[in-house]
Amino acid sequence: MPRQPQEKIGKYGRMRRTFLKDHRKGLYNSLLLNGKLTEHLIEVDRKVRGIVELTITKMAQDGGVTEELKASDPMKWTGLMNNLKQAAEEAVIHDLIYN
Repeated sequence: MPRQPQEKIGKYGRMRRTFLKDHRKGLYNSLLLNGKLTEHLIEVDRKVRGIVELTITKMAQDGGVTEELKASDPMKWTGLMNNLKQAAEEAVIHDLIYN
């Protein structure tokens, strides 16, 4: 077996693994047998995390969610940021994980 990366698989990589196991069994088995599954899952996780973070940053700037708001009304800021994260994940997850 080829040497596997030591990095842990994050949330999005685990979501991808579940999707592959349940809906793309051939691809899952091929990646597993070739020793590339972990590498694939880590790459998907990195890519999704990066895009989600960029999307959240852009949406926060466009929506006026600023550090000043965080300082003056932390609860409102937290709620807005949670909403932005959810929206960003919904926009990215379908294309990069469930495809």
